[in-house]
Amino acid sequence: MGNESDQRRSAQSLLVNTTLYREFQAERDEILKHKWIESEKAGQDIGFERALVDWITKHRSAWRRGRQPAGG
Repeated sequence: MGNESDQRRSAQSLLVNTTLYREFQAERDEILKHKWIESEKAGQDIGFERALVDWITKHRSAWRRGRQPAGG
């Protein structure tokens, strides 16, 4: 039983340390910031889905370009 648990922890550790996962987390953080800002403007919680769609259509491309290494 302990072996299975150790394997699960090891797999989770590998996932958390991948570039893909770190990029996902960074993007999610930006969406949550956008949700907070837009909710403050609206005077109510706009919800994650609305914030997600709004952020993707208005900010995602520029955000991603800004994260690319120079010359990449």
